[in-house]
Amino acid sequence: MTKPSAAEHVSILWAGTDSADELARLHGPLFSPAWDAASFKQLLDHPGSTTFIARAGEPLATTGFIVGRLTADEAEILTLGVCQDWQRKGIGQRLVEALGRAAMKAEARQLFLEVAADNATALSLYQKLGFQEIGRRKGYYERPGAPPEDAINLSLTL
Repeated sequence: MTKPSAAEHVSILWAGTDSADELARLHGPLFSPAWDAASFKQLLDHPGSTTFIARAGEPLATTGFIVGRLTADEAEILTLGVCQDWQRKGIGQRLVEALGRAAMKAEARQLFLEVAADNATALSLYQKLGFQEIGRRKGYYERPGAPPEDAINLSLTL
């Protein structure tokens, strides 16, 4: 498969419950613990769920995803992932921007998320997009064989 050098060669598409298996397959190598297809289906069945997938390459393949939830005048990023071979090509940024546009269209005023304090790549992306730290959860992420890691709560005014 060929890889583009920049995000302009990537299509960002809405995803529904029929994408649950694909999302679980993509989530697995990126997160521990990974979410299974049933978990994604349950999330995607929620009326406030908004999900996008990124597709690119020859042949066309899913390279990333974002799952968010919209409620009242707020939105939250629940999970965001880009396949390892496609990272640092602007795909994550494009996915966050797509969710942000959908949230604004739904009249959300704030976009929230949380990220592990040791995830420098994600923190850099979110800071670049204008997210601000609004709090921390001490020792929130528990990982096998490693000390607990803080969760950083971030917000972006839309």
